[in-house]
Amino acid sequence: MIKKLIPTISKITLGTSATASIIAEEGRVSWRKYLKFRLRTKNLKKEIEQSKLDWNKQHHFKSENVRPVTSPLVLISQIQRSGGSLLSQLFDGHPEVHPHPHELMLGYKKKHVWPRIDLKENPERWFHVLFENMVIKHTNEGYKKGKEDKESFPFIFNPYLQEKIFLEYVDSVKPLTLRTVLDAYMTSYFGAWLNNQNYDGKKKFVTAFTPRLSVMQENMDIFFDVYPEGRLISLIRDPKNWFPSALRHGPKVYGDLQSALTQWRDSAQAMLRNKKRYSGRVCLITFEDLVTKTEAVMRYLAEFLDIEFRDILLLPTFNKLPIKAHTSFKVENYGILNSTLSRYKTLTEPELDTIDKMTGEIYVRVLKEIIKF
Repeated sequence: MIKKLIPTISKITLGTSATASIIAEEGRVSWRKYLKFRLRTKNLKKEIEQSKLDWNKQHHFKSENVRPVTSPLVLISQIQRSGGSLLSQLFDGHPEVHPHPHELMLGYKKKHVWPRIDLKENPERWFHVLFENMVIKHTNEGYKKGKEDKESFPFIFNPYLQEKIFLEYVDSVKPLTLRTVLDAYMTSYFGAWLNNQNYDGKKKFVTAFTPRLSVMQENMDIFFDVYPEGRLISLIRDPKNWFPSALRHGPKVYGDLQSALTQWRDSAQAMLRNKKRYSGRVCLITFEDLVTKTEAVMRYLAEFLDIEFRDILLLPTFNKLPIKAHTSFKVENYGILNSTLSRYKTLTEPELDTIDKMTGEIYVRVLKEIIKF
């Protein structure tokens, strides 16, 4: 019913109360979602038009210069504040991968939900659903990770060019599948990232971090259906060190200790489920090993992905430039921070006891399944 009402209502001007009285209760949620997505689309089209003007002033675009990105995805995913950003930054400079530089945010409106694409819809709508608004912020303000970090890096990205590449790619492939739509998006993303220093070379994977995407089983079923040769890497962090970091990062989400630990536990249980369900395509490691045994971990992951081990895997970078840690705490130095292993010192004895009671059993179970170094 809501779809029938929308065209009619959009042609006239009504107050909020009048609109609410016309639309049935069950249709109000759909109406709000429609309005929100329409506003997002309107803003995106405005941004694309501006970037089109900017692009045409400076460049003559040739489609043949864009390299198709059809490599499978290496998804790094677990609950936030567990080392996903660090691992993503360690992959950044490797010549055999396309490293996605920020959190992969394809799941409009929630990044931790795998995007639902209806192949019967218009390709332009697919692009509007998949488009990551963060590229606009990074282009305007520069790229940076940590909250306390004032340093930013140039990030030159053109949304008009991305849409153009996406639509041309979609138009060129048959048959259209969910995989080819995702390939079109990756091709357009890396093709429109104009100062990408790791664009050339033969690529075996796209690497990307999305927190919590792996927690929902439905997400992982769709992911491995789209990317049967894909890989999932999940990290687990000692909850005693995880909670202080999570609390500082998101007090509204993790402010209540028991609620926060429930979310940590859900992530841990998902690791066990995913490992059992997808076996050799899933790798579980600890945050502590990544920090203290970085070379051993990265050598293993290079073998896991069948890529050559290189020293660049030992240094967190953005676009091949050294970058400070993505931490909730203030940092001055580049590289990996051992101080992340002592966050528990900020907790009280009652808090530590609660953490032991709520997470001890599941933590031990996960530790039995992780790769040992």
